Amino acid sequence: MKRNVLVTLAIGFLLTAFLPAQDPPPTPTPTPTPVVQVPTQEEFNAFLAIVRADATKAGIRAATLDATLTGLERNPVVVARDRQQPELTQSLDDYLKARLSQTRIDKGRELLKTHKDVLDQVSKAYGIAPPMMVAFWGLESNFGQFTGTYPTIQALATLAYDGRRQIFRDELMAALKIIDEGKATAADLKGSWAGAMGQPQFMPSSYLLRAVDLDADGRADIWGSLPDVFGSMANYLKESGWQAGEDWGQEVSVSKDSIAKIDKAVPMRMRGCRSVRELTVARPVSEWSSLGVTALKGAKLPAGSTNAALVRGQARYFLVFRNYEAILAYNCSNSYGISVGLLADQIEKK
Repeated sequence: MKRNVLVTLAIGFLLTAFLPAQDPPPTPTPTPTPVVQVPTQEEFNAFLAIVRADATKAGIRAATLDATLTGLERNPVVVARDRQQPELTQSLDDYLKARLSQTRIDKGRELLKTHKDVLDQVSKAYGIAPPMMVAFWGLESNFGQFTGTYPTIQALATLAYDGRRQIFRDELMAALKIIDEGKATAADLKGSWAGAMGQPQFMPSSYLLRAVDLDADGRADIWGSLPDVFGSMANYLKESGWQAGEDWGQEVSVSKDSIAKIDKAVPMRMRGCRSVRELTVARPVSEWSSLGVTALKGAKLPAGSTNAALVRGQARYFLVFRNYEAILAYNCSNSYGISVGLLADQIEKK
C-alpha cells in the first residue's frame, strides 16, 4: 500500500513538472468612466456671436444685444434640469399623485370664488370655464406664487447651445424681440429653467402670439395682471381649438381583456409630439363601449357618437375628447394634460 502511494506521488510530481502551467484567470478590464466635455466660455462666446449676428439680421438693435448677451455665461443647472424632467421620469400615475393634493384642490376652490368676477369676464370672452383656467394657473405657477427665478435669456441661450436645438434658438430670438420692442425688460424676463415666463408660464414665442392686454393698460402683463394672465391663457386655448361647453375627458375602467381587444382594433397615432403619439386614434365612444371600456362607478360615458382617444397609465385609463388636444397644445405632456383636467373637475365640485 505504501509503495502504491509513493508511485502516485511520483507521477503527480512528473505531471506538475513537465505539463504547461495553467494561465491565471484574466483580470477584468475596468469600464472607463465616460468623460463629459464641459464647454469652455470661449466656445459659448463663439455661439453667442452667431446668435448676435442672426439677431442683427432680424432687426434687433445693437443696444438690446449688448445689454442681454455681453458677459452671458452658460448655466449647467439648466442642462441638468432639462435631462431630469418629471414628465419624462415619472409614470402618469405617480405624476398625478404628486400634483393633485387636497391642499391644491382646496386652494383652487378658494381662488375660484375670490376671482369670480374676472374669471367670468374671461370665460364670457373666450369660452373657457373658470375652473379650467384656475387649474392651469395652479399647475403652471402654483396660482401665481412661483413663476421661476431663472433669467430667461440665459436659460434659453444655454438650452440653444446644448444640443444645438432650434426650438430654443427660436425662443431666444423671441425673448430678445420682447425686450427690443419694449414689452418687458431683461430683468422682467425670469421664469422656469426651460424659459417659460410669468404666471401662465408662456414661452416667449407664445407671449408674442397669444398674450392679451385684457385690462387695457397698454401692456400684456402676464407677470402681475390677473386679467391679462387669465385672458392670455384662455386666448391660447381658444386659438388651439378649445370648444366652449365641451368636456376634456374622463377616467374609465379598462380590463386586461379589453386592452387586448383595443391593441388589435385601435391603432396609435403616428404624428405629433411624443404625447400625441401616445394617444390612440380617436374613435366614437360607442366603439369604446363595445371594446369593454366602462365609466367609473357613479359616472356615465357620454352618449352619441362623440369621438375620444385613450390615454394609458400604469393602472389608470382615460378617454379624452378634442378639448384635451388643446390642453396638449399648451403643454404636450399627457401627465400634465390629465392633471389639468382632473384638477379642474375637483375645483368645480362643491
